[in-house]
Amino acid sequence: MTTFISILRGINVSGQKKILMADLRALYEKLGFKNIQSYIQSGNVVFNYTEDKSNLAIAEMIEHAIEQEYEFQVPVLVKQADDLISTIKNNPFIDEAEADPSRVAVTFLKSQPTSENLLKLEGVNFPPDRFIIDGLNIYIHCPVSYGNSKISNNFFEKKLKVKATSRNWKTINMLAEMVG
Repeated sequence: MTTFISILRGINVSGQKKILMADLRALYEKLGFKNIQSYIQSGNVVFNYTEDKSNLAIAEMIEHAIEQEYEFQVPVLVKQADDLISTIKNNPFIDEAEADPSRVAVTFLKSQPTSENLLKLEGVNFPPDRFIIDGLNIYIHCPVSYGNSKISNNFFEKKLKVKATSRNWKTINMLAEMVG
């Protein structure tokens, strides 16, 4: 049995795409997932699954089930527990995260951007905010405020042409605790 984390983008924000976590857990149970736990209302779910399917295939299962149940689309990213632990270990802004975790976030990419789209970000700089792309993760350090930063989730989606969702460092660490 493998432990997965699903991260939903854009639910329960300003009353849009409302999904109660108890209802989401029940939906996951219908999909055959086990040991389902959610964290806060923004769609962070830890679960176990026995079938041998890729992260992308599981994400598509969840997206389809949500669309069937709620009649709206929600992008879903799925990571295995080891992926999340690796994300934490590879954080280039770990000193900043330890000093103030509210100033560090990770944007998770659903798929690998093309080389051409990655080139669009070369030389892009919005001081004092910084970002480093590492595979499917974009590590972000915003010493003033992530909420006012130009390097937002939408910025990366537009430049890289891939679906993405971001989580702050506190949430990432809480999900890591949940996966054990």
